[in-house]
Amino acid sequence: MLLSICIPTFNRPNNLVNCLNSFYNQKKLNRKEFEICISDNCSDQNLLKIIKPFKKKLNIKFKKNKKNLGFAMNVLKVSLMAKGKFIWFLGDDDLVVNNSINYMIRLIKSNSSIDFFFINSFYLDKSHLEKYPKPFNIRFLPKKMETHSPIKNNKKISFFGLIDHRVCFDYLLGFYVNAFRRDLWNKNLHVINKKLMKTPGTWSTFDNTCFFIKIFCSAFKNSQAFICAKPLSVNLSGVREWSSLYPFVEIVRLPEALDYYRSRGMNFWQYIFTKNYALRNFFNYFFKILIGGKKMGLNYVNFKNHFLKNLIYPNAWLSILYFIGRKIKFILIK
Repeated sequence: MLLSICIPTFNRPNNLVNCLNSFYNQKKLNRKEFEICISDNCSDQNLLKIIKPFKKKLNIKFKKNKKNLGFAMNVLKVSLMAKGKFIWFLGDDDLVVNNSINYMIRLIKSNSSIDFFFINSFYLDKSHLEKYPKPFNIRFLPKKMETHSPIKNNKKISFFGLIDHRVCFDYLLGFYVNAFRRDLWNKNLHVINKKLMKTPGTWSTFDNTCFFIKIFCSAFKNSQAFICAKPLSVNLSGVREWSSLYPFVEIVRLPEALDYYRSRGMNFWQYIFTKNYALRNFFNYFFKILIGGKKMGLNYVNFKNHFLKNLIYPNAWLSILYFIGRKIKFILIK
């Protein structure tokens, strides 16, 4: 078994059906080359019944937790179900584009020295799917979609070289765009704090939502990585329940992730460059969070300390001008 596609899910049966149907729509799949592992975090629905029709064509492994373990522990659980040499995480609301599985398998086989793949993806508003019969068929995907990364050509790069907005906007916080060696992942699970991983609330702590960054750094910091420029999946915007927390994620969790990367060997100047970029919306997002309160993550961080710590970066101040500039541009276009 070469590839395990791991899908954590909870209470989103319609999304999961669309996701699995995008695999079912693929042509000439070799069941022996890949498997789909699904860990259900104690959903209210009977997902096994929903999954059953797809097993005619797909090699699917399914487990349902007896109780809700939280997002982080469910991700860990599904990774332990895998038997493939490589793991590729997908969200239950993601879609795979046509021929993506065969392409990824060929890519792994032709790059035997690579431990970590960054896989480009498309963005698409979820409203597009509502225009078509259910379950959604990937032949109805738009011909043109926005891409996660602007990179146009495949290339080899160091693992820390991926931590760059010119490669990956969210600096690997979007772990659904990565495939990596399962044995190295498993050997480095000791770096995570399972107690903190169980903390309730999406994005409430660095450990319960960015635990995979700790594993990545420990397992792949000395590895050669590969950028797959061709988008192989589609991430649907407007689906995830934590959308209101996005400003918090950008100006709090992303800088924290960069701090962690730096502590594990990331080049100093690369760190300064990327962290400065991460703060380009600092002031307007800071005030959005202050006004939004708990629903925007205000209770998840000491904002006074976080605010003061980041004022040394030029973009923290320039973010005011960037914001005004965008507003003026919007008014002129309108």
